[in-house]
Amino acid sequence: MHIHIIQPTHFAGHFDRRLYKSSRRALVPLTLPYLAALCPREAKITLTDEQTQDLDFSKKYDLVLITSTILTSFRVYDIAAQYRQRGIPVVIGGPHCTFYGDEALRHADAIAIGEGEDIVAEIVRDAAAGRLKKRYRSYRYHNLKNLPFPRYDLLDKSTISRIPTYAVQTTRGCPYRCHFCAERFHLGEKYRMRPVEEVVEEIKATGCKQIFFADSTFVGKRSRTMELMEALIPLKIRWSTLWNVHRCLDAELMSLARRSGLLHINMGVESISAATLKDMNKKTTPADRIAEVAAILNRLDVSFSFNLIFGWDTDTLEDFDITLDFLLRNKVHVAFFNVFSPHKGTAIYDQYLAEGRLIDPYNMGRWPGIIAEIYPANYSPRELEENVLRLYREFYSWPNMITRLPFPKTKSSMASWFMNLQERKLYCGSTHRANFDGI
Repeated sequence: MHIHIIQPTHFAGHFDRRLYKSSRRALVPLTLPYLAALCPREAKITLTDEQTQDLDFSKKYDLVLITSTILTSFRVYDIAAQYRQRGIPVVIGGPHCTFYGDEALRHADAIAIGEGEDIVAEIVRDAAAGRLKKRYRSYRYHNLKNLPFPRYDLLDKSTISRIPTYAVQTTRGCPYRCHFCAERFHLGEKYRMRPVEEVVEEIKATGCKQIFFADSTFVGKRSRTMELMEALIPLKIRWSTLWNVHRCLDAELMSLARRSGLLHINMGVESISAATLKDMNKKTTPADRIAEVAAILNRLDVSFSFNLIFGWDTDTLEDFDITLDFLLRNKVHVAFFNVFSPHKGTAIYDQYLAEGRLIDPYNMGRWPGIIAEIYPANYSPRELEENVLRLYREFYSWPNMITRLPFPKTKSSMASWFMNLQERKLYCGSTHRANFDGI
């Protein structure tokens, strides 16, 4: 059986159906080779990362599996139609199907909801026997023991950067309950951790010294993270990840992180306003200590980035300039400025929908770019878009970059400069949207 597994790209801009393309990936895709690892070993498998490769619809396959996010969903439906017209069965999976399953099923022979460990092999067997069901759903969450290693051997090496970073997942889920987040609806209420020894073996199997830990929060359980970081020291890798702001106030944890090879931390700060953080239920960002966190990371020579959200009901127009001034004064290395967009499945989405405050519910999240998708409480949607774009332009201006960034003499400082230059390229087109969907 010949299976084609596809990770589609997204469209170039708002209602612009040109495909977003790049020549190579610096961060090696994890989803494609991991899905391949869940397929029966006897199957012939072709992987296509459409961001770096073109699809050839003339080729014959026995089954097409497509992973979908809300951002890629329109492109997913186009691809599915092409293969189905040729009589090839198509199954759509990925996080998009959790809340848009009925919609996705109109464009596929079957959909897959939930984690793939329990259902991918079943889908392949049913397709081979010509008895695909309409819906496949995993009703349990894997304990993360004995996970297969991704089939990186199936990736086209010409699409990968000469100095790649490999993604490794060490946990799933998040122990926190921020009001805007839909994470627990996709990955369950429980924070799950892989055995440390299995994580170490997977890192070794990549053969790479640059690792991105693709966890929602790397330090969900402190003792286990300390154990893992101790095990990383002999590997002599450089690693990056996401974790919460308050963890940087833990001197023992930060010392071990540096010794184990920490290169970059991305943090969901969300806001510097205490009122906004309280309203978000963002308990892991202490508003009165964010400046202290920035000082600690600068002193330790750790590259770091803040994720920030604008458009919350407690925000005012003044908060844009207050935030920018704070970031510049505290020499924050990298910042991602995002417009608030409620996720389907959350209580706050239902609230905004009932109040008529969603501008275009059907198209929410479907297009890249700085797009106001709500009616904010204290300014207009246009003011939200214009001010977020202004923050990008001012924060990543040459004078501000030179003033706040460390001299590029270490790997960490060079990483921060590289990310700043990348952001300059993105926002110059005036449609920038930071997203981490490419893993």
